[in-house]
Amino acid sequence: MATRHAAGWAAFVGMIGFALSDTFAADAAAAGLSDADTRAIFKAAGAVPRKGGWVICTDDPNASGATIDSVRDLNGDGLPEVVLMEGGTYCYGHAGMGFQLLSKQSGGGWKVMAKDSGIPDFLKSVGANGWPDISVGGPGFCFPVLRWNGKQYAHHRFEYEGKRCKPPR
Repeated sequence: MATRHAAGWAAFVGMIGFALSDTFAADAAAAGLSDADTRAIFKAAGAVPRKGGWVICTDDPNASGATIDSVRDLNGDGLPEVVLMEGGTYCYGHAGMGFQLLSKQSGGGWKVMAKDSGIPDFLKSVGANGWPDISVGGPGFCFPVLRWNGKQYAHHRFEYEGKRCKPPR
């Protein structure tokens, strides 16, 4: 897991500054998302259209744009969840990346379930209603783990390579 965080973090930080706006459409189409769903996802995340893509961190003058990282059913309800990623230290600090987890609702809309600075890693452990715990990776060796409590993802513990840890102060 830590290697996955470190490798993912390095890869994403390496992308900062590149124009990624054209990739979101290809990613969405490959995942079977309609244009309407894709627009609804980015709007639900608070993204705004800019230079042919979508930007969440609108204050960043060099925003790389948000992209769809993955689409899958995380909680087993038969509806897809989407992870959006966006790079940049302006809004996301040393992690260099931020994410939002959105879930399609039974009425057809999209809801933000979690968002944070860092790279999400969905763990085997679960919270309420079958939602997986999320380890939020970035620089360092002790990562926060978020757990769904039935209303929101909240801090649950710190973990490194599957073992509890205490982050340095």
